[in-house]
Amino acid sequence: MLEALQRALAIPELKKRIGVVLGMFFVFALGAHIPVPGVDPTQLAKMLGRNAGNLLGLVDIFSGGALKRMSIFAMGIAPYINASIIMQMMTIAIPQLDALSKEGESGRKQIAAVTRKLTVALALVQSIGLTFLFANNNVHFTLWQRIIIIITLTAGSSLLLWLGEQVTQKGVGNGISLVIFAGILLSLPNQIRLMIGQVTSGTVPWFNLILLIAAFVLTVLAVVYITQGTRRIPIQHTKRVVGMRQTQASGAPFLPIKVNSAGVIPIIFAISLMLFPATIVNIVPYGQPGDHTFMGTVKDILLKLQPSIEHWWAILIYALLVIVFTYFYTAIILNVQEMADNLKKYGSYIPGIRQGKPTYEYLERVISRITLAGAVFLALIAITQYIVPAITGFTTFTLVGGTSLLIVVGVAIETMQAIEAQLLMRNYEGFIKN
Repeated sequence: MLEALQRALAIPELKKRIGVVLGMFFVFALGAHIPVPGVDPTQLAKMLGRNAGNLLGLVDIFSGGALKRMSIFAMGIAPYINASIIMQMMTIAIPQLDALSKEGESGRKQIAAVTRKLTVALALVQSIGLTFLFANNNVHFTLWQRIIIIITLTAGSSLLLWLGEQVTQKGVGNGISLVIFAGILLSLPNQIRLMIGQVTSGTVPWFNLILLIAAFVLTVLAVVYITQGTRRIPIQHTKRVVGMRQTQASGAPFLPIKVNSAGVIPIIFAISLMLFPATIVNIVPYGQPGDHTFMGTVKDILLKLQPSIEHWWAILIYALLVIVFTYFYTAIILNVQEMADNLKKYGSYIPGIRQGKPTYEYLERVISRITLAGAVFLALIAITQYIVPAITGFTTFTLVGGTSLLIVVGVAIETMQAIEAQLLMRNYEGFIKN
């Protein structure tokens, strides 16, 4: 991959595309440190420190700590992630959207336009919700300050969406994924600084740092292995008669099924559902945990649903939710009936399996088994973020397990593959010219 990157930098057009990606990283890093006018980031940092275990903590990780600094990119690309998930669900549920998604490039453009509008709407709603959440945690604003915060945060998320689309068109790889990638890596220097501070102060022994590095390397290797893993189902193509000639139908000799087709979405679903009660605790102003009132008792119960090493059963529920959501999301993105119909339509078949219903049943059985392996892997990765800190004592390093590591590794692989594809395309162009 490093060799491919060196070759890419030697090509002016690819060098320009990589420069667009680096430019986006610079703009993101700059914007993540520009505070919203009229807001005291010290008060907000204290509030987020008290509520690090809820959904705001997750948003802060994806935004590279921009939420804690209350910068213009405080909400990051989270509204777009939510909008994309909602549109995927609606595409399955609403026949008109499903038909639109099958119309090719024009249909995808229309869905993308709706997703953008939904992103702005969600950013507006979430920014309003943030101001009320801050007010419930004794961080008060005037009406004018609230209006400024709402407009600024909505504009910041919209700008990140625009940057991501520009990177997709003029850069290399998926721009939205690279925005999330940049947000996660932006907080990495501060995490390393805190780790070094723990070791040098004697709070955590050096041996634990070695354990953390070993766990990180092994987890990355496992993520790469599973992310790249595919089940290749062999297929054959029947001969077709075109005019007076009999030709062999063209196509790949196998049907690839990824081990982890669902990606990181099941973990985002599960962790959002598990952290939602803790978020509700901070929004509702009545009652405090442990005060023996009705609302205080309810908040105690909700807080116990938050995954932590002390609440092992909550971690178990979290793992089970990841497995369930993996099956659910895989069923959404992989239409087995459509796959079987397409094989029959284009004159292809699986050796030893009749076309039609037998092919559907065979694919359903294979995908179910492959999904089980991917679901168990995602569950193990998800709970690693609670087990490793408990063993090593490093609670600030978020790149071992969970959504962060999957996104970073997945986006890195996807971007390098995009660079290699660009290089391969240029090699083909060279052969054609010769």
